[in-house]
Amino acid sequence: MKNTALTHIHEQLGAKMVPFAGYNMPVSYEGVNAEHETVRKGVGVFDVSHMGEFLITGPNALDLIQKVTSNDASKLVDGQAQYSCLPNDTGGIVDDLIVYRLEAEKWLLVVNASNIEKDWNWISGLNTMNAEMRNLSEDYSLLAIQGPKAIEAMQSLTSVDLSTIKFYTFKVADFAEIEHVIISATGYTGSGGFEIYCKNSEVEQIWNKVMEAGKDFGIKPIGLAARDTLRLEMGFCLYGNDIDDKTSPLEAGLGWITKFTKDFTNSENLKKQKENGVMGKLVGFEMNERAIPRHDYDIEDKNGNIIGKVTSGTMSPSLNKGIGLGYVNTENSAIGSEIFVKIRNKSMPATIVKPPFYKG
Repeated sequence: MKNTALTHIHEQLGAKMVPFAGYNMPVSYEGVNAEHETVRKGVGVFDVSHMGEFLITGPNALDLIQKVTSNDASKLVDGQAQYSCLPNDTGGIVDDLIVYRLEAEKWLLVVNASNIEKDWNWISGLNTMNAEMRNLSEDYSLLAIQGPKAIEAMQSLTSVDLSTIKFYTFKVADFAEIEHVIISATGYTGSGGFEIYCKNSEVEQIWNKVMEAGKDFGIKPIGLAARDTLRLEMGFCLYGNDIDDKTSPLEAGLGWITKFTKDFTNSENLKKQKENGVMGKLVGFEMNERAIPRHDYDIEDKNGNIIGKVTSGTMSPSLNKGIGLGYVNTENSAIGSEIFVKIRNKSMPATIVKPPFYKG
Protein backbone atom coordinates (compact mmCIF):
# COMPACT_ATOMS: atom_id res chain seq x y z
CA MET A 1 0.00 0.00 0.00
CA LYS A 2 1.44 3.38 -1.01
CA ASN A 3 1.14 6.48 1.16
CA THR A 4 0.84 10.08 -0.01
CA ALA A 5 3.23 12.65 1.44
CA LEU A 6 0.38 13.70 3.80
CA THR A 7 -0.75 10.28 5.10
CA HIS A 8 0.81 10.95 8.53
CA ILE A 9 -1.20 14.20 8.79
CA HIS A 10 -4.49 12.46 7.93
CA GLU A 11 -3.76 9.86 10.61
CA GLN A 12 -2.96 12.58 13.16
CA LEU A 13 -6.30 14.24 12.29
CA GLY A 14 -8.10 10.96 13.06
CA ALA A 15 -9.17 10.26 9.48
CA LYS A 16 -10.70 6.90 8.69
CA MET A 17 -8.18 5.44 6.23
CA VAL A 18 -9.04 2.94 3.49
CA PRO A 19 -7.15 1.30 0.62
CA PHE A 20 -8.01 3.06 -2.64
CA ALA A 21 -6.27 2.52 -6.01
CA GLY A 22 -3.27 1.06 -4.21
CA TYR A 23 -2.99 4.02 -1.82
CA ASN A 24 -3.79 4.45 1.86
CA MET A 25 -6.37 7.27 1.61
CA PRO A 26 -8.63 9.24 3.99
CA VAL A 27 -12.28 8.29 3.33
CA SER A 28 -13.73 10.57 6.04
CA TYR A 29 -12.82 12.70 9.05
CA GLU A 30 -16.00 13.79 10.83
CA GLY A 31 -18.56 12.15 8.52
CA VAL A 32 -19.64 12.37 4.92
CA ASN A 33 -22.67 14.66 5.37
CA ALA A 34 -20.82 17.28 7.43
CA GLU A 35 -17.85 17.24 5.05
CA HIS A 36 -20.15 17.44 2.01
CA GLU A 37 -21.88 20.51 3.45
CA THR A 38 -18.53 22.17 4.25
CA VAL A 39 -17.64 22.06 0.53
CA ARG A 40 -21.09 23.11 -0.72
CA LYS A 41 -21.32 26.10 1.64
CA GLY A 42 -17.77 26.99 2.63
CA VAL A 43 -14.38 25.54 1.79
CA GLY A 44 -12.72 22.16 2.22
CA VAL A 45 -9.43 20.60 1.18
CA PHE A 46 -8.90 17.11 -0.28
CA ASP A 47 -5.60 15.27 -0.60
CA VAL A 48 -5.88 13.70 -4.05
CA SER A 49 -2.17 13.06 -4.52
CA HIS A 50 -2.91 9.52 -5.68
CA MET A 51 -3.86 10.91 -9.12
CA GLY A 52 -1.40 10.37 -11.98
CA GLU A 53 0.53 13.04 -13.89
CA PHE A 54 2.26 12.52 -17.25
CA LEU A 55 4.40 15.23 -18.86
CA ILE A 56 4.36 15.12 -22.68
CA THR A 57 6.94 17.38 -24.37
CA GLY A 58 8.67 18.12 -27.66
CA PRO A 59 7.59 19.11 -31.16
CA ASN A 60 5.32 16.05 -31.49
CA ALA A 61 3.60 16.35 -28.08
CA LEU A 62 0.34 17.77 -29.48
CA ASP A 63 0.26 15.15 -32.27
CA LEU A 64 0.36 12.37 -29.68
CA ILE A 65 -2.32 14.01 -27.51
CA GLN A 66 -4.57 14.50 -30.56
CA LYS A 67 -4.17 10.84 -31.49
CA VAL A 68 -4.97 9.38 -28.05
CA THR A 69 -7.66 11.78 -26.75
CA SER A 70 -11.22 12.33 -27.97
CA ASN A 71 -11.40 16.11 -27.42
CA ASP A 72 -9.62 18.63 -29.62
CA ALA A 73 -6.52 19.81 -27.73
CA SER A 74 -5.44 22.03 -30.65
CA LYS A 75 -8.05 24.54 -29.46
CA LEU A 76 -6.15 25.15 -26.21
CA VAL A 77 -3.81 28.07 -25.56
CA ASP A 78 -1.18 28.28 -22.81
CA GLY A 79 -2.90 28.25 -19.42
CA GLN A 80 -6.00 26.34 -20.54
CA ALA A 81 -7.15 22.88 -19.46
CA GLN A 82 -9.60 20.47 -21.10
CA TYR A 83 -11.65 17.48 -19.95
CA SER A 84 -11.19 14.56 -22.33
CA CYS A 85 -11.05 10.78 -22.55
CA LEU A 86 -8.77 8.09 -23.97
CA PRO A 87 -10.92 5.91 -26.28
CA ASN A 88 -9.81 2.31 -26.73
CA ASP A 89 -10.00 0.50 -30.06
CA THR A 90 -13.06 -1.59 -29.15
CA GLY A 91 -15.55 1.21 -28.48
CA GLY A 92 -14.91 1.77 -24.76
CA ILE A 93 -12.84 4.18 -22.66
CA VAL A 94 -9.33 3.56 -21.30
CA ASP A 95 -9.72 6.50 -18.89
CA ASP A 96 -11.04 10.04 -18.54
CA LEU A 97 -8.46 12.74 -17.90
CA ILE A 98 -7.62 16.45 -17.90
CA VAL A 99 -5.21 17.85 -20.50
CA TYR A 100 -3.22 20.98 -19.51
CA ARG A 101 -1.37 23.10 -22.06
CA LEU A 102 1.65 24.53 -20.23
CA GLU A 103 3.40 25.65 -23.44
CA ALA A 104 3.09 24.82 -27.15
CA GLU A 105 5.46 21.85 -26.69
CA LYS A 106 4.79 21.09 -23.01
CA TRP A 107 1.61 19.37 -21.84
CA LEU A 108 0.42 17.74 -18.62
CA LEU A 109 -2.05 14.85 -18.60
CA VAL A 110 -3.79 14.13 -15.28
CA VAL A 111 -5.23 10.62 -15.06
CA ASN A 112 -7.08 8.48 -12.52
CA ALA A 113 -5.03 6.80 -9.80
CA SER A 114 -6.30 3.29 -10.53
CA ASN A 115 -5.34 3.62 -14.22
CA ILE A 116 -1.83 5.13 -14.06
CA GLU A 117 0.04 2.06 -15.33
CA LYS A 118 -2.68 1.12 -17.85
CA ASP A 119 -2.83 4.67 -19.25
CA TRP A 120 0.96 4.97 -19.45
CA ASN A 121 1.23 1.71 -21.37
CA TRP A 122 -1.67 2.66 -23.66
CA ILE A 123 -0.29 6.11 -24.56
CA SER A 124 3.29 4.77 -24.88
CA GLY A 125 2.05 2.08 -27.27
CA LEU A 126 0.54 4.74 -29.55
CA ASN A 127 3.56 7.06 -29.38
CA THR A 128 4.79 6.34 -32.92
CA MET A 129 5.78 10.00 -33.32
CA ASN A 130 8.34 9.79 -30.48
CA ALA A 131 6.96 12.54 -28.29
CA GLU A 132 8.89 12.73 -25.01
CA MET A 133 6.98 11.22 -22.09
CA ARG A 134 7.70 11.40 -18.37
CA ASN A 135 5.62 9.80 -15.63
CA LEU A 136 5.66 12.29 -12.72
CA SER A 137 2.99 10.47 -10.69
CA GLU A 138 5.31 9.34 -7.88
CA ASP A 139 6.92 12.79 -7.46
CA TYR A 140 3.93 15.12 -7.44
CA SER A 141 1.11 15.86 -5.00
CA LEU A 142 -2.32 17.33 -5.63
CA LEU A 143 -4.62 19.23 -3.29
CA ALA A 144 -8.20 20.13 -4.24
CA ILE A 145 -9.35 23.25 -2.37
CA GLN A 146 -13.06 23.33 -3.13
CA GLY A 147 -16.08 25.43 -2.21
CA PRO A 148 -17.62 28.89 -2.73
CA LYS A 149 -15.25 30.47 -0.17
CA ALA A 150 -12.07 29.04 -1.78
CA ILE A 151 -11.03 32.25 -3.58
CA GLU A 152 -11.47 34.47 -0.53
CA ALA A 153 -9.86 31.96 1.83
CA MET A 154 -6.76 31.34 -0.33
CA GLN A 155 -6.10 34.83 -1.74
CA SER A 156 -3.55 35.70 0.96
CA LEU A 157 -1.33 32.78 -0.14
CA THR A 158 -0.53 34.04 -3.65
CA SER A 159 0.35 37.20 -5.59
CA VAL A 160 -2.05 36.13 -8.38
CA ASP A 161 -5.62 37.50 -8.32
CA LEU A 162 -7.46 34.17 -7.91
CA SER A 163 -10.74 35.65 -9.14
CA THR A 164 -9.17 36.09 -12.60
CA ILE A 165 -8.48 32.34 -13.00
CA LYS A 166 -11.55 31.21 -14.90
CA PHE A 167 -13.00 27.67 -14.86
CA TYR A 168 -10.66 25.24 -16.66
CA THR A 169 -7.78 27.71 -16.81
CA PHE A 170 -4.67 27.78 -14.64
CA LYS A 171 -1.64 29.84 -13.65
CA VAL A 172 1.88 28.67 -12.77
CA ALA A 173 2.65 30.97 -9.87
CA ASP A 174 3.69 31.35 -6.23
CA PHE A 175 1.45 29.74 -3.62
CA ALA A 176 2.03 29.32 0.12
CA GLU A 177 5.62 30.62 -0.29
CA ILE A 178 6.46 28.00 -2.92
CA GLU A 179 7.36 29.12 -6.45
CA HIS A 180 6.09 27.51 -9.69
CA VAL A 181 2.96 25.82 -8.35
CA ILE A 182 0.10 25.04 -10.77
CA ILE A 183 -3.05 26.78 -9.52
CA SER A 184 -5.90 25.33 -11.58
CA ALA A 185 -9.58 26.37 -11.48
CA THR A 186 -10.72 22.76 -11.76
CA GLY A 187 -12.20 20.16 -9.42
CA TYR A 188 -14.85 17.49 -9.35
CA THR A 189 -17.30 18.96 -6.82
CA GLY A 190 -19.34 21.56 -8.73
CA SER A 191 -18.79 24.12 -5.96
CA GLY A 192 -15.85 26.02 -7.44
CA GLY A 193 -12.32 26.25 -6.11
CA PHE A 194 -8.86 25.17 -7.17
CA GLU A 195 -6.53 22.25 -7.59
CA ILE A 196 -2.92 22.77 -6.56
CA TYR A 197 -0.13 20.71 -8.16
CA CYS A 198 3.22 20.69 -6.38
CA LYS A 199 6.19 18.44 -5.59
CA ASN A 200 5.87 15.90 -2.78
CA SER A 201 8.57 17.79 -0.85
CA GLU A 202 6.43 20.97 -0.93
CA VAL A 203 2.96 19.67 -0.14
CA GLU A 204 3.17 19.57 3.66
CA GLN A 205 4.09 23.26 3.81
CA ILE A 206 1.27 24.07 1.40
CA TRP A 207 -1.25 21.96 3.36
CA ASN A 208 -0.33 23.70 6.64
CA LYS A 209 -0.55 27.17 5.14
CA VAL A 210 -3.87 26.34 3.42
CA MET A 211 -5.34 25.17 6.73
CA GLU A 212 -4.02 28.30 8.47
CA ALA A 213 -5.28 30.72 5.77
CA GLY A 214 -8.66 29.00 5.69
CA LYS A 215 -9.17 28.90 9.46
CA ASP A 216 -11.35 32.03 9.57
CA PHE A 217 -13.46 30.59 6.72
CA GLY A 218 -14.15 27.27 8.49
CA ILE A 219 -11.88 25.18 6.24
CA LYS A 220 -11.84 21.46 6.99
CA PRO A 221 -10.11 18.40 5.54
CA ILE A 222 -12.46 16.35 3.36
CA GLY A 223 -12.32 12.63 2.56
CA LEU A 224 -13.04 10.53 -0.51
CA ALA A 225 -16.58 9.63 0.62
CA ALA A 226 -17.74 13.26 0.35
CA ARG A 227 -15.80 13.64 -2.90
CA ASP A 228 -18.01 10.89 -4.28
CA THR A 229 -21.34 12.36 -3.08
CA LEU A 230 -20.32 15.82 -4.37
CA ARG A 231 -19.41 14.57 -7.86
CA LEU A 232 -22.54 12.42 -8.05
CA GLU A 233 -24.80 15.38 -7.24
CA MET A 234 -23.27 17.05 -10.32
CA GLY A 235 -23.78 13.95 -12.49
CA PHE A 236 -20.02 13.64 -13.10
CA CYS A 237 -18.81 10.22 -14.26
CA LEU A 238 -16.56 8.08 -12.07
CA TYR A 239 -14.22 5.76 -13.95
CA GLY A 240 -14.82 2.13 -13.03
CA ASN A 241 -18.48 2.87 -12.19
CA ASP A 242 -20.11 5.02 -14.87
CA ILE A 243 -17.49 4.66 -17.58
CA ASP A 244 -15.05 1.84 -18.29
CA ASP A 245 -13.38 -0.22 -21.04
CA LYS A 246 -16.79 -1.27 -22.39
CA THR A 247 -18.78 2.00 -22.27
CA SER A 248 -18.74 4.28 -25.31
CA PRO A 249 -18.23 8.02 -24.67
CA LEU A 250 -21.40 8.63 -26.71
CA GLU A 251 -23.47 6.27 -24.51
CA ALA A 252 -21.99 7.97 -21.44
CA GLY A 253 -23.22 11.41 -22.53
CA LEU A 254 -19.65 12.49 -23.34
CA GLY A 255 -20.39 13.43 -26.95
CA TRP A 256 -19.36 16.99 -26.01
CA ILE A 257 -15.75 15.83 -25.50
CA THR A 258 -15.76 13.60 -28.60
CA LYS A 259 -14.71 15.81 -31.54
CA PHE A 260 -14.88 14.35 -35.03
CA THR A 261 -13.02 17.35 -36.49
CA LYS A 262 -9.83 15.24 -36.15
CA ASP A 263 -8.79 11.58 -36.30
CA PHE A 264 -8.20 9.81 -33.00
CA THR A 265 -8.21 6.24 -31.72
CA ASN A 266 -11.36 4.46 -32.95
CA SER A 267 -12.86 7.73 -34.21
CA GLU A 268 -14.27 6.10 -37.36
CA ASN A 269 -16.30 3.56 -35.38
CA LEU A 270 -17.48 6.18 -32.88
CA LYS A 271 -18.53 8.43 -35.76
CA LYS A 272 -20.65 5.59 -37.17
CA GLN A 273 -22.17 5.06 -33.73
CA LYS A 274 -23.10 8.75 -33.58
CA GLU A 275 -24.74 8.54 -37.03
CA ASN A 276 -26.63 5.30 -36.29
CA GLY A 277 -27.60 6.16 -32.70
CA VAL A 278 -26.60 4.42 -29.47
CA MET A 279 -28.32 1.35 -27.99
CA GLY A 280 -28.08 2.53 -24.39
CA LYS A 281 -27.64 5.79 -22.52
CA LEU A 282 -26.30 6.90 -19.15
CA VAL A 283 -29.16 8.70 -17.38
CA GLY A 284 -29.62 10.46 -14.07
CA PHE A 285 -32.56 9.55 -11.85
CA GLU A 286 -34.12 10.55 -8.53
CA MET A 287 -35.91 8.08 -6.30
CA ASN A 288 -39.60 8.89 -5.79
CA GLU A 289 -39.67 7.27 -2.34
CA ARG A 290 -37.09 7.05 0.42
CA ALA A 291 -34.58 4.52 -0.93
CA ILE A 292 -30.89 4.41 -1.80
CA PRO A 293 -29.85 3.05 -5.20
CA ARG A 294 -26.47 1.29 -5.29
CA HIS A 295 -23.95 0.27 -7.93
CA ASP A 296 -25.07 -2.79 -9.94
CA TYR A 297 -28.74 -2.75 -8.84
CA ASP A 298 -31.07 -3.70 -11.73
CA ILE A 299 -33.25 -1.04 -13.37
CA GLU A 300 -36.67 -2.21 -14.63
CA ASP A 301 -39.56 -0.82 -16.64
CA LYS A 302 -43.13 -0.76 -15.27
CA ASN A 303 -43.67 -4.35 -16.47
CA GLY A 304 -40.70 -5.69 -14.51
CA ASN A 305 -38.42 -6.10 -17.57
CA ILE A 306 -34.77 -5.39 -16.82
CA ILE A 307 -33.76 -2.38 -18.94
CA GLY A 308 -30.43 -1.46 -17.36
CA LYS A 309 -28.21 -1.17 -14.30
CA VAL A 310 -27.31 1.45 -11.69
CA THR A 311 -23.68 2.55 -12.01
CA SER A 312 -23.54 5.08 -9.12
CA GLY A 313 -26.01 5.85 -6.37
CA THR A 314 -26.25 7.53 -3.00
CA MET A 315 -28.48 9.43 -0.59
CA SER A 316 -27.84 13.01 -1.71
CA PRO A 317 -26.79 15.08 1.36
CA SER A 318 -27.93 18.32 -0.33
CA LEU A 319 -31.31 17.07 -1.58
CA ASN A 320 -32.03 14.46 1.08
CA LYS A 321 -33.20 11.95 -1.51
CA GLY A 322 -31.79 8.95 -3.34
CA ILE A 323 -30.08 9.83 -6.61
CA GLY A 324 -28.19 7.76 -9.15
CA LEU A 325 -26.71 7.27 -12.58
CA GLY A 326 -27.30 4.19 -14.68
CA TYR A 327 -27.41 2.84 -18.20
CA VAL A 328 -30.81 2.07 -19.70
CA ASN A 329 -31.78 1.12 -23.24
CA THR A 330 -32.39 4.18 -25.39
CA GLU A 331 -36.17 3.78 -25.72
CA ASN A 332 -36.49 4.09 -21.92
CA SER A 333 -34.11 7.04 -21.54
CA ALA A 334 -36.38 10.09 -21.99
CA ILE A 335 -36.30 12.79 -19.29
CA GLY A 336 -39.38 12.42 -17.08
CA SER A 337 -39.76 8.66 -17.68
CA GLU A 338 -40.61 6.49 -14.71
CA ILE A 339 -38.24 3.59 -14.04
CA PHE A 340 -37.91 1.15 -11.14
CA VAL A 341 -34.78 0.25 -9.19
CA LYS A 342 -34.67 -3.25 -7.73
CA ILE A 343 -33.67 -2.79 -4.07
CA ARG A 344 -33.73 -5.93 -1.90
CA ASN A 345 -36.40 -7.64 -4.03
CA LYS A 346 -38.60 -4.53 -4.11
CA SER A 347 -39.08 -2.44 -7.24
CA MET A 348 -38.75 1.18 -6.09
CA PRO A 349 -40.03 3.95 -8.42
CA ALA A 350 -37.70 6.64 -9.74
CA THR A 351 -37.85 9.41 -12.36
CA ILE A 352 -35.24 10.12 -15.02
CA VAL A 353 -33.94 13.68 -14.68
CA LYS A 354 -31.28 15.75 -16.39
CA PRO A 355 -28.16 16.15 -14.21
CA PRO A 356 -26.89 18.03 -12.34
CA PHE A 357 -29.13 16.95 -9.48
CA TYR A 358 -27.78 19.80 -7.32
CA LYS A 359 -28.42 23.17 -8.94
CA GLY A 360 -26.53 25.31 -6.43
